Amino acid sequence: MTDGHFDKITLIGIGLIGSSIARAVKAKGLAKTVTISSRSQETLDRARELDLGTDYVHDAGKAVEDADLIVVSVPVGASGKVAEEIAPHLKPGAIVTDVGSTKASVVAQMLPHIPKNVHFIPGHPLAGTEHSGPDAGFAELFQGRWCILTPVHGTDKDAKRKLAAFWEALGSKVDEMDTEHHDKVLAIVSHLPHIIAYNIVGTADDLETVTESEVIKYSASGFRDFTRLAASDPTMWRDVCLHNKDAILEMLSRFSEDLAYLQRAIRWGDGEKLFDLFTRTRAIRRSIIDAGQDTAAPNFGRPVADKKG
Repeated sequence: MTDGHFDKITLIGIGLIGSSIARAVKAKGLAKTVTISSRSQETLDRARELDLGTDYVHDAGKAVEDADLIVVSVPVGASGKVAEEIAPHLKPGAIVTDVGSTKASVVAQMLPHIPKNVHFIPGHPLAGTEHSGPDAGFAELFQGRWCILTPVHGTDKDAKRKLAAFWEALGSKVDEMDTEHHDKVLAIVSHLPHIIAYNIVGTADDLETVTESEVIKYSASGFRDFTRLAASDPTMWRDVCLHNKDAILEMLSRFSEDLAYLQRAIRWGDGEKLFDLFTRTRAIRRSIIDAGQDTAAPNFGRPVADKKG
């Protein structure tokens, strides 16, 4: 089958990404059975209340029995433990993938546990919001977004085509990279922006001359958009920093050098350098909009509460 359909899909972890996959699979009829597994009984119960799957199993090993596709959607630091738990229960020919934001670490943790007769194809959907948990997901999350596959050496081509077709059925565009290149790319386009956002919001929180009420009151400026990134799941981003540290530190070093350049331009009143930088970066924003990865709508397309009075 190469149309994205599977008889049984098991989702291990049912947060934003996992619950969005569940909703999209259900909406598009991509599986006969969707088994959901979570370490948290409370989360599993909530997934049942939301009717996200057909079966709900606390034990990950039991959850993957007879599954054709297994999607591991847990913080990257937990991926190795999950692989160890499910390995004895995977059926020959099954496809195991993940959705982690770092890939070299995930491969190092998971691959040693995956049986030779099972296809392990790491993946990363470049989609998300600052919200988390089973209530946060929505079926359209992957529509028009990229999903990057990072196949390990010797990956079966048919299995890779099946997994690519699955993501395409969810609405994604699929690309392929090696793990190291993926981690470097994501360090600059995702990891570094989140780290900067966390740091800026933390700096504002620490300023003695600016009160919390002022930070909140005047956040309609650029600070508000940093708080959206800084509201992302702390566990996930802790693990990202720990498991992609080499690429992140490389990008932080480059960023620090460029920041020093900007600092000098401001100190010496070099308007020409400032204007050149702001012009170049503005063009990047326009390119992102032209590529369909964001909108030029006012307020970034976010709904604005009706004004009263």
